Amino acid sequence: MSSSEFHYDAPHAVTRGFRLVALIGVILTLAGLFVSADRTWASILLVSYYLLALGLAGAVFIALQYVTGASWGVALRRIPEAMTLLVPIGGIGILSVLLLHPSLYPWSRPEVQHELPAFRHWWLGITFVRARAVLYLLIWIGFALALLRGSRKQDRDGLFAHTRTNVRISAAFLVAFAITFWLASVDWIMSLEPDFASTIFGMYNFAGLFVSGLAAMTLTVVWLQKRKPLNAVINRHHLHDCGKLMFAFSTFWMYLWFSQYMLIWYANLPEETGYYVQRLHGFWQPLFLLNLALNWVIPFFALLPKLNKQNAGVLTKVSLVLLAGRWLDLYLMIGPTPAGAQPRIGLWEFGCVATAVGLFGISFFRAFGSAPAVPIRDPYLAESVEYHA
Repeated sequence: MSSSEFHYDAPHAVTRGFRLVALIGVILTLAGLFVSADRTWASILLVSYYLLALGLAGAVFIALQYVTGASWGVALRRIPEAMTLLVPIGGIGILSVLLLHPSLYPWSRPEVQHELPAFRHWWLGITFVRARAVLYLLIWIGFALALLRGSRKQDRDGLFAHTRTNVRISAAFLVAFAITFWLASVDWIMSLEPDFASTIFGMYNFAGLFVSGLAAMTLTVVWLQKRKPLNAVINRHHLHDCGKLMFAFSTFWMYLWFSQYMLIWYANLPEETGYYVQRLHGFWQPLFLLNLALNWVIPFFALLPKLNKQNAGVLTKVSLVLLAGRWLDLYLMIGPTPAGAQPRIGLWEFGCVATAVGLFGISFFRAFGSAPAVPIRDPYLAESVEYHA
């Protein structure tokens, strides 16, 4: 196999479309910063965290494939590899919020800081929060680059040693990721309500991260499967495994959602119940219920039959539902702090979403086109191409 046989360039119409969407989104976002700053900064935080999580999901998927010795995903590994470019893009958005508009976080105000318990007062010092954010991003980007470097070197020399090295890097990354992502979720999302505390919050956010990452990956796998050169290496059994993973992690998300809700309802502690009281009343309640439908009810019943997990049309629709559900889940975590009693979803939120969609498409196709569309000299590629579930 030569690398030129497996090179993919996205159609110009597609890349132009993503650039246009991104441009419209950026214009609306800039306008929103002048017209409704708090609301727009909250939306920037949401889409930045969303994109960052998609990138991290790509890195986690690659690492899990290496440490488990799974060969079925080798043929489509370049897709999650391309998604990792979203880590620095989302990270820039997170850092811009922490540097330019920290007042989005109530704990950044002196009157709130003085009322916090001693540990939270120390942990939520703005300089310390910023320093930790930079550290998390450096760790994630460093591991992602190391994994990609080994994969690219193997394209050139075909040495199995790169696979062994990436197994060790993946094991270290998964440990570092588990700790740092849990802390980052607390720092950037849970601390928007400094009185709220949930020990399951990091795990719950991981479930959302991974299922949305699987949805984005499946969406691109389905799209690329119909086009050269991936139409020669991806079969319905790969789609079946993508469907099984989405089904499993959507249910895992629901399990953690219920665990967090049930424990807080059962304990009935005032500092914890306030989080749900606001989201269960007024105009927030329909969104609260819709969140469950998008993230679990619809994917669960749609993917329950075996044949649906192999059906490209069903997988596309379920992926889109899960990606919309992830946005809504994050909106329910972030939105009530700046919005108050009534949710506000309009032009400024649309602008940030359009920017995120445009950046996803531009960065993905640029990264995907920078290397052969499959890892052509990976020792497990032939096994993956012949894969039957």
